[in-house]
Amino acid sequence: MASISSSPRTVEEIFKDYTARRSALLRALTYDVDEFYTLCDPEKENLCLYGHPNESWEVTLPAEEVPPELPEPALGINFARDGMKRMDWLSLVAVHSDCWLLSVAFYFGARLNRNERKRLFSLINDLPTVFEVVTGRKPTKDKPSVDGGSKSRNNTKRSIDGQMRSNAKLLDESYVGEDEDEHSETLCGSCGGNYSADEFWIGCDICERWYHGKCVKITPAKAETIKQYKCPTCSTKKGRP
Repeated sequence: MASISSSPRTVEEIFKDYTARRSALLRALTYDVDEFYTLCDPEKENLCLYGHPNESWEVTLPAEEVPPELPEPALGINFARDGMKRMDWLSLVAVHSDCWLLSVAFYFGARLNRNERKRLFSLINDLPTVFEVVTGRKPTKDKPSVDGGSKSRNNTKRSIDGQMRSNAKLLDESYVGEDEDEHSETLCGSCGGNYSADEFWIGCDICERWYHGKCVKITPAKAETIKQYKCPTCSTKKGRP
């Protein structure tokens, strides 16, 4: 691999390096895709796709030094080329490219503090992934999906400041057409009403039932302060021995 030095230190420098490498990979997998496809000859040795901080891309052998100067991209992408449909193969390379970009960014960000790492990921997360661009899959709103910690179900349009910063379990939205499907059968444990993305919900950490916030008198602001939520039913039960 041609050595193109880059040693970013600050959040802004690392993000600039990330966007340059990302642009290079996107060019390889879109505008220069025919050239990229030809270079990934299965008859050659293990090949990798590199994106450089000068926005150039390269298909070449992996770095020889052990350990390498930077995290390495997926090895041997050329071997799978002829065994898959072209778009499926490009999508696979795109997914691995996203992983590599993140690993390089957080390799450079090893000395950042917690808030700086959070800011770096936020900047990165605001961009479409390589996979999304290559496949034409466009993210829209955050989709209801369960995350760890105490639980709250929230539509981002209804949140206080655009996001919940507590340990509450968030249900995010992701892609067009998938917004309601996964949780359409979820019923409120209090009123029995169906789930709606337009309403704030909170889940009990004990029985794992979901409730309209209004039914259990919990607001989004109050949910931010709750480490472990117990629904009214679980709150009235005696503690188990």
